[in-house]
Amino acid sequence: MDGNNRSKGRPPLKVGRRNKKIDVRFSEDEYKEILAMEQEFGMPKAELMRMRVLRDSGIVVTNSRELIRQLDRVAGEMGRCGNNINQLAHYSNIMQLKEILDPETTVRFNRLLNEYISYQITLESVLRKVILSLGRSKS
Repeated sequence: MDGNNRSKGRPPLKVGRRNKKIDVRFSEDEYKEILAMEQEFGMPKAELMRMRVLRDSGIVVTNSRELIRQLDRVAGEMGRCGNNINQLAHYSNIMQLKEILDPETTVRFNRLLNEYISYQITLESVLRKVILSLGRSKS
């Protein structure tokens, strides 16, 4: 091969060529965090840095496994609360039929039920926002 012939391979980029470099130093803990992100999101460190600094600076990168784990935990708790509410309502109906239901119990039950419904509405609203933001970050 003479000196004028280039080896075959990818042709050089005319536009969008990355020829500028920025050196950044990280602490050991910061670097471990970056390595963990690289592993979790399946993308190289350089692409993570570009994404966070240039394209998606306003978007939070989400640990999807942790998010799903926490949502699963919250859903389980909400389900248990719902079961408890059903059991209390059933027990209250029995007490009412026997005419031994204390009116204060009904007042407290209704207050707690309203509080539960308020928490459920708030949770639904927050989840909608999370889902929408995740959808926007992919586009």
